[in-house]
Amino acid sequence: MKTVLIFLGIFLLISFIHYAAKKKKPFRRAFLSMLIGVLTLCAVNLLSPLTTVYIPVTELSLTVSAAGGIPGVALLVLLSAF
Repeated sequence: MKTVLIFLGIFLLISFIHYAAKKKKPFRRAFLSMLIGVLTLCAVNLLSPLTTVYIPVTELSLTVSAAGGIPGVALLVLLSAF
């Protein structure tokens, strides 16, 4: 339940940012931004046999990838390297 509330809060925050920037369809843009981040996390984990980079799927990693999108996943990859 806590995770759902966190994702809802992130979605509303990103939607508000898109709305304040006067973008068209802020809810769709926010949803796509979050979806791209989560799909990028999945792609990194699917390619882990080739790259030896694996990011465990936890609430924190899902939250960072949803809120940050591709840069958020890049941050997770950099942090897992050290």
